[in-house]
Amino acid sequence: MKDRIRLIDTTLRDGSHAMSHSFTREQVRNIAAGLDEAGVAIIEISHGDGIAGSSINYGFSETPDMELIEEAASVIKRARLGALLIPGIGTIADMKEAYHRGVRAVRIATHVTEADVSLQHIKAAKSMGMFTAGFLMMVHMAKPEQILEQARLFEDAGADYVNLADSAGYLLPDDVRRRVSLLTEKLSIPVGFHAHNNLGMAAANSLAAVEEGASYIDGTCRGLGAGAGNCQIEVFTALLERMECQTGVNLEKLLQTAEEQVEPIMLRPQTIDTDALMLGYAGVYSSFLLHARRAAEQFGLKTGDILKELGRRGMVGGQEDMIVDVAYQLSKSWAALARE
Repeated sequence: MKDRIRLIDTTLRDGSHAMSHSFTREQVRNIAAGLDEAGVAIIEISHGDGIAGSSINYGFSETPDMELIEEAASVIKRARLGALLIPGIGTIADMKEAYHRGVRAVRIATHVTEADVSLQHIKAAKSMGMFTAGFLMMVHMAKPEQILEQARLFEDAGADYVNLADSAGYLLPDDVRRRVSLLTEKLSIPVGFHAHNNLGMAAANSLAAVEEGASYIDGTCRGLGAGAGNCQIEVFTALLERMECQTGVNLEKLLQTAEEQVEPIMLRPQTIDTDALMLGYAGVYSSFLLHARRAAEQFGLKTGDILKELGRRGMVGGQEDMIVDVAYQLSKSWAALARE
């Protein structure tokens, strides 16, 4: 186990999904200041789908992301300010603007089998002097050996570390162990892990990652994030302290930020309800949840039925526009059955 775990807080990025991308400048300033004072290593902020994610396909941000980045940068004194970028949604030009607004760490995110589309972005970020990670999403959809091949592309491009994201909250601890242990054994750069809690495994999976040598772990205050949320960072910090694992994070200040700044603005509790559980069970991208709920209401369906069909079809992040198509096709199929 690593002696020092670096915690990355994604409340202001993954939490954007759960907030319907409605963070205000004041909220960002207060949360970022609290996280910085608590001592987290990186504070990640952007639209839930990364820089330039604000769109009709992914949902519009009420406040432009670049303005929110500036607000966070204005109060951060110790942490790196980070952002996520998904090639095809955000561009190198967007990344450069984020840098000029204060971002100093960027994670370039791709589907687990598509690391090759990110290499120019990683090299560009490194040329700007940014701390840079390759971020593989939906890692339950590939075997450990395939993930290693993709991670080596990040390594060769100059990434500072490779992050594995259980974007559907599908994995069990042994699944995490197999993936993380192979990478920590074979790569020369560190490995990180990003969990979702759709099956209630976020903390257990994050601990499994740490035990297999992961150096960077993601979390959010109160678990705020897509689906049933992420690994709850204040809980995980307490767990690491129990294990006598160093994080450099002040648990009391982190708890204060979660209780005073994050919990009061949450639109709903981060619970594992039926729909969120189905994300994990069916292996569906966590940010599909609210889109599927809207489609279910529009077509008179159950959200879980849409999610199961999305899982059966192997839909991945970036295919949010297909959710309405799937719901429409289901409604037509069931209407035809009803007529027979």
